[in-house]
Amino acid sequence: QANCVYALGIHPMYVPQAEEGDLAALRDAVEIAMQDPRFVAIGEIGLDFFMPGFSDSPLREKQEYFYSEQLKIARDFDLPVLLHVRRSQDTILKYLRRIRVPGGIAHAFNGSQQQAQSFVRLYFKLGFGGAMTFARALQIRRLASVLPADAIVLETDAPDISPTWLHPQRNSPEELPRIGEVMAELRGISTAALAKITSENARQVLPRL
Repeated sequence: QANCVYALGIHPMYVPQAEEGDLAALRDAVEIAMQDPRFVAIGEIGLDFFMPGFSDSPLREKQEYFYSEQLKIARDFDLPVLLHVRRSQDTILKYLRRIRVPGGIAHAFNGSQQQAQSFVRLYFKLGFGGAMTFARALQIRRLASVLPADAIVLETDAPDISPTWLHPQRNSPEELPRIGEVMAELRGISTAALAKITSENARQVLPRL
């Protein structure tokens, strides 16, 4: 569709069945996609140490290998990355310091303020969505309220991470304006001001957007 863009990558949830040849196929696909203005990033890639067995060897090592190799693809094509970061913030950051990419978005951010600052120093924006709408999500809500304005973007992760008024039903991008209202309230600014800030941030971190 005309109003849609896309990224290419091997999600950590699919790493268990992925093979070495898939990385070569991804690199070839990225080279072709560079001619498509709708192609904006490498992603969603990263590390998931939350799912049962995913933080144990040898799957942990395989995840880290596929993550690092995809960072190299992003580096080689000068593309931002969209990061899946689940209980893996410090390891994600370790590789980002080794393999420098132009930046990107740490999706569904749920780390500490110190980790947030580390991502920002590496030219990443931090994504906030449905989880922020839950009153019990104290850490996420605090970060959403105090992080610098140029560090935040809005997201839905549809069909997952439904906001509190929809949970546990299927999430949708249609919920984004209301999620934005929650963040605007947390930051004490107007919804219009927040929309302008987060839209500009998204365009900055995804130049092909």
